[in-house]
Amino acid sequence: MNELLWYTSRATGMASIVLLTGVVILGVVISGRGARSLEAATVVTALHRWLSLGMSVFLLLHIATAVAETFVSIDAISAILPFTSGYEPLWVGLGTLAFDILIAVVVTSLLRERISERVWRIVHWTAYLLWPLAIVHGFMLGTANEPLLRLATVVCGLAGVVALIWRSGATHHDTDRRRHVASQEWS
Repeated sequence: MNELLWYTSRATGMASIVLLTGVVILGVVISGRGARSLEAATVVTALHRWLSLGMSVFLLLHIATAVAETFVSIDAISAILPFTSGYEPLWVGLGTLAFDILIAVVVTSLLRERISERVWRIVHWTAYLLWPLAIVHGFMLGTANEPLLRLATVVCGLAGVVALIWRSGATHHDTDRRRHVASQEWS
């Protein structure tokens, strides 16, 4: 049974990082206005949300099986409080920190209609930190001596970096108006 939990934890971790990378790339496309029509933007936004939900399910399974299996000792507290694990505290802690950031992003997204746009946007921008933390966590812990898993993690990292480079060069047709609106006080 413990071996099944170990492999399930690794598989769900890998699925989580692949889906998270897809979510980040779609988020970059949305923020960079890569979708040129309203219909395309709607589809990309919906896909972003659905992949986020799927990633969250796989991530919760990853955490639950990592805590439940006994091959290494990771307790439930270490899944919430970063850098408290008895096993590889730095690498587990980076994963925990990424999870904590994800919780903040999810909660503020669920409350988006009740909080200011500025607060939502600031918290949502922390996903740009969440993703590399998860990549490093997965690379250092989940891919040891497994070349295909290591390669998949590296490909996710490269795909995300390419998307971020594209985003840094993407401009909006209404950049001046956006700067003016962003400089205004939000309620």
